[in-house]
Amino acid sequence: MSMNDYVKFITQTVVQHYEQPKDERKQKKQQKKEYKQPFLMKWFGLLPFAFFSIFKKKG
Repeated sequence: MSMNDYVKFITQTVVQHYEQPKDERKQKKQQKKEYKQPFLMKWFGLLPFAFFSIFKKKG
């Protein structure tokens, strides 16, 4: 990726962000705060979480 492409991407991202209404941006920010990953997923990754989910369904 050239520097020109990178600057273009960043500019588009910033413009898209600020074109959204302010209340919509606040709502997205609040939703992001409310979402919490499961403990095993956050600390140990996907595999332990998957194994735990499989064993939980069987037992």
